[in-house]
Amino acid sequence: MNKTIGILAHVDAGKTTFSEQLLYHTNSIRNRGRVDHKDTFLDSHAIEKNRGITIFADQAMFTYNGSSYYLIDTPGHADFSPEMERAVQVMDMAIIIVSAVDGVEGHTETVWELLRRHKVPTFFFLNKTDREGADPERVLEEIRNTLSPDAFDFTDAFSDGEMNEELAEFLAERNETLLHQYLESGYKPGMWAEALKNMLAGGEMFVCGRGSALKDEGAIEFFSLVDRLTETAYHEEAPFAAQVYKIRHEENGQRITFLKILSGRLQVREEIVYGPPNGRITEKATQLRRYSGQKFQAIEAAKAGELIAVAGLTSAAIGEGLGAHHKRASFAMIPALQSKVLFDPSLHVKEVLKIFGLLDAEDPSLSIHWNEHFQEIHIQVMGVIQLEVLETIIKDRFGISVTFGDPHILYKETIDGPVTGYGHFEPLRHYAEVHLKIEPAPRGTGVVLANACHADALSTGNQNLVLHHLSEREHHGLLTGSALTDVKITLLTGRGHNQHTSGGDFREAAYRALRQGLEQAANRLLEPIYRFKIKVDTDHMGKVLSDIQQAHGRFSAPEMIGGKTVIEGMVPVATFMNYSTEFTAFTHGKGALSLLSGGYDFCHNEAEVIERIGYDKDADPEYTSTSIFCAKGQGYKVPWDEARAAMHCL
Repeated sequence: MNKTIGILAHVDAGKTTFSEQLLYHTNSIRNRGRVDHKDTFLDSHAIEKNRGITIFADQAMFTYNGSSYYLIDTPGHADFSPEMERAVQVMDMAIIIVSAVDGVEGHTETVWELLRRHKVPTFFFLNKTDREGADPERVLEEIRNTLSPDAFDFTDAFSDGEMNEELAEFLAERNETLLHQYLESGYKPGMWAEALKNMLAGGEMFVCGRGSALKDEGAIEFFSLVDRLTETAYHEEAPFAAQVYKIRHEENGQRITFLKILSGRLQVREEIVYGPPNGRITEKATQLRRYSGQKFQAIEAAKAGELIAVAGLTSAAIGEGLGAHHKRASFAMIPALQSKVLFDPSLHVKEVLKIFGLLDAEDPSLSIHWNEHFQEIHIQVMGVIQLEVLETIIKDRFGISVTFGDPHILYKETIDGPVTGYGHFEPLRHYAEVHLKIEPAPRGTGVVLANACHADALSTGNQNLVLHHLSEREHHGLLTGSALTDVKITLLTGRGHNQHTSGGDFREAAYRALRQGLEQAANRLLEPIYRFKIKVDTDHMGKVLSDIQQAHGRFSAPEMIGGKTVIEGMVPVATFMNYSTEFTAFTHGKGALSLLSGGYDFCHNEAEVIERIGYDKDADPEYTSTSIFCAKGQGYKVPWDEARAAMHCL
C-alpha cells in the first residue's frame, strides 16, 4: 500500500526532529540528525542548515508494516506557506506537530485550514512534553477550542487492542449508527474499529498523541497508531493520471517535474499528455526517478500512489493534471506583498528575467512580472524573510547578486454590480466579436469563467478559444491597474468569419469586451487583510483595542480565557504588517500576536491609494476598451461608450 504522509507545524514546533525519528526507526537513515547540529536528513540545503528552518518541501521514502511511505517535510514559516500548500495537495494524510509548551500558534491555524480545505485526514502530535512549561492537557483543550472539538487524546485509548469506554462514547456521540448499537448492545470491536477508520478518513474526528521527538519518546509509537488507522486505495489498472506538485532545475538546466500518480502506471519513454483542451501537449518521460532526500534512484516504471520525478516534460506547471486528470489545482496561499528586483545595470535584463523565469516555474506564487512601462521586474512575496532567502538562492545558484525594493501592498480590484461588455476587432482581413457578462463573485473566488453561448452563434472551438484567452493571464482593473478578481465572466455570444478570423482575433475581441464592461461598472479597490488573534494581560487590553481601531480594523467582543484577554478580528495588512515589533515592546514579550491571511476586502483608503499609484487607464499598453470596425476597406475606432450600438450580434 502506497501512502503519502505530510509533517506540518508552526516553525520550531519540532517537525523536522519528528521526521528524523520516523526515518531512523524505519531504518531509512543510520543516524538521527538535529536541526541545531545542522545535520538533518531532510533540511539538506545549505540555506536551511544556516537558518535552522525548513524552506523547501523535501521528501523521503521508507517502508513500515508492509506499506511504502512517502514522507514530506514541509516549511513551518509563514513566508513559505505556498511551498507547504503545494505539498498538501498530494498528501493522503498529515501529522500536525504542536508544541506542548507553546500550543496552537498562528501558522498552526493556517496549516489546519489548508488541510481542511483539501480534505486531508489529520493527526496531532503534542511535542516537547519533556520541556519546562509543557502542559499537554491545556494544549489539547486549545486544539479543541481553536481547531476542532472532534480531537481525541489516544494516549490511553486502547487496552489489549480494544478501545476504552471514553473513546467508545466519543465515537458514538459522532456516529448515529454506532450510537444506536452502543445504546442497544454496547461496544463491538470489529465494527467500531472500521467506523473509526472511516471517521478519520472523512475528517469527522482527529487523533492526538504526545511525546518528545528530541528525546525519542512516543514518536514511533504514535506513527504506529497512524499506520494502523489509515488506508489508501489507488487503482493501478485505470488510465494514467497524475498531478504535478513540484518543479526543480538541475545545474545543467534540465527541468525535473515531481508528480504524484493518482491512477494507472507510467513507464520510462512513455508519452504523457497534458495542457488545456484546445492545446494538448504530448511529451515523453525520458527518465523516471524516485527521490529520498537529495538522492534519487532511476526506475523503469511507477504506479498509482507513488511520488516520482520525471525528466522530459518542458512546460507542465505546478498544480497541473496529467493524463486522465484534467483538473488544475487552485491555491489559497496568495502573497499580499509586491517587490521590485534591483540588480547591477551591467547585467542584461534578459539574463535576469531568464533566472526569475526558472524561479517562477518552481514557485508560481512569485508571479514574476516584467513592467514594460517602468522597465522593471516585479515579484510577489509573502514576507521579508522570503526576500532574504531569495537573495541567497540567486547568489548561490546563479552567481549573481540581486536585492529587492521595500515590499508594498499588492492591491486587487473588483466590481460592485453586473454589466455586459462588448468587444469587436475588425481591422482589414480580421474579424471577431465577443459579448461578455461580468458580475461580482463571492470574495476569494478569483476569476470564474462560464459559458452561455450557443453553438449556432459561435463554434465550440471558438468558444473554448475565448475562454482560454480570458484564463491565460491576470487582467488589469481600471482604478490602479491591479489584478481583477472576484468576478464571474460569462461568454454570452460572439461571431467569427470563415475566411478572415485568425490567430489572436478572439483574444483582441475578448480583452476589449472585458475592458469595455469594466468601463461601465462600479469599480472597487481591494486590499489584503489579516485575521488576527491577540492574547494579552487585561492591563494592555485598552491599548490593543485602540491600536486596532487606529489601524482601521474591527474586532469581536474580547473574551477572558485562562486569565488572559483574547481579542479576534480583521485588520488591513497595510496598517498592521509592522505592528508585531511595537506589540512585543509594550507587552515585554508576554503577549501573543497571531496574524493569518484573511484574503481581500474593500480598501480602507481607496481614494488615497488610487491617487498615489496614479494609474492611467487610457495609457495601459496591454489593454484598450476601444473596438475596431471596418468600412470601405479601412479600419476605424469606436470608443467604449459608443461600442454597444455598433455591435453585429445584437
